[in-house]
Amino acid sequence: MELKGEEKKHDLIVLFDGVCNLCNSSVQFIIQRDRKHLFRFGSLQGAYGQQVLKQFGMHPTDFNSFILLENGKLYSKSSGALRMLKHLGGGWKLFYVFILVPAFIRNAVYNFIAVNRYKWFGKKNSCSIPTPEQRELFLD
Repeated sequence: MELKGEEKKHDLIVLFDGVCNLCNSSVQFIIQRDRKHLFRFGSLQGAYGQQVLKQFGMHPTDFNSFILLENGKLYSKSSGALRMLKHLGGGWKLFYVFILVPAFIRNAVYNFIAVNRYKWFGKKNSCSIPTPEQRELFLD
């Protein structure tokens, strides 16, 4: 699937559930390891995230998926997470070998974690606010 419409400002955009503690921790994990500053971020609840969900025909309250927009193409769930690790480089790109596992198996594990993430890791009442140093990394 490809993003249509406005010119893409960044090539790698991670969209995540902004109230999920696991998701917010994952974003911090990426920021700390993104030495080339390749990634930008947006919550699925935000204006940009909602626009992407709409353009790709996804439900506006579908926050159960990690989404990576790479050059206007959408990768979700385990495929998005694995492609993100590949772009982080270093030893993290070795995890991309799991792309060889059929998607229905990878996504079954992904979905199990996604369904239980609030119970296991908790959630916030509202989306996190990035630090002033991180502000430029977030789309909205």
